[in-house]
Amino acid sequence: NERFTVMNEQLAQSLAKAWIDAWNRHDLEAILHHYATDVEFTSPFVRALSGDPSGTLHGRERVSAYFRKGLQAYPDLHFELIRVLTGIDSLLLYYRSVNGLLAAEMMTVNAEGLIQTVRVYYVKE
Repeated sequence: NERFTVMNEQLAQSLAKAWIDAWNRHDLEAILHHYATDVEFTSPFVRALSGDPSGTLHGRERVSAYFRKGLQAYPDLHFELIRVLTGIDSLLLYYRSVNGLLAAEMMTVNAEGLIQTVRVYYVKE
């Protein structure tokens, strides 16, 4: 399927490190640079921060507004990468998120190397 990037360990690690670095710098433009314009983003935090009861945002513009609210809500936000898992056209980032939450994000990556779909999971230790 040519719609997606063939993921390998090197590409997954590179994307993960750049993504974590952009978040830790609170650089919204650098963060958004990793996402496709028609990204589909699903997270338990979407309901709280955007008011969308579906928990899913469609498009980089809506995701941008959501990320902006998140950066404002958590001014001391810092992510700590724990593990990167590699799939066929996807990767899973396992990291420590805001308020010590453990987070996992499953991301599919399109042919341009941009994040196409995201599913986010959290657990308190």
